[in-house]
Amino acid sequence: MRPGVRVGAVVSRFHGELTGAMLESARDELIASGMAAEDLRVVWVPGAFELAIVARRLAARADVDVVLCLGLVLKGETTHDLHVAQGAVQGIVRASLDVDKPILFGVLTCATLAQARDRALSVEHGGKEDKGREVARAAVAVLAALDEVDETPARKSRS
Repeated sequence: MRPGVRVGAVVSRFHGELTGAMLESARDELIASGMAAEDLRVVWVPGAFELAIVARRLAARADVDVVLCLGLVLKGETTHDLHVAQGAVQGIVRASLDVDKPILFGVLTCATLAQARDRALSVEHGGKEDKGREVARAAVAVLAALDEVDETPARKSRS
């Protein structure tokens, strides 16, 4: 990661013990990638549906280079989870394109709390997939790809 990269994280309070664990894993990965600890700004929101609007506002700031959205949508007795997840996906994608900055989707969509724990927690804490770390790695990779696009001269077209 290039020096001075500033990262925003918008994190859902719904199942905060799991989204907080994802945030900690993401923070650890970003610091290991070269981000200074003070260059991470965290904003908490009530749930996954609210991630997009706050992420958009955060990404629109000149002092933020990339935003991570971390949340959890659990399947319930109705189809409510589908609507919340779909709204979160569409909102986050739109926000990223609107502000022309990467806003990464780290929202777990799980059928059970056990599945969510497996995905949210690091291996050291009893999880299996550590999605917070994965989202942070994706942020580092997308920033590198954008830097490559910005630095690579365009080829001249052949006539």
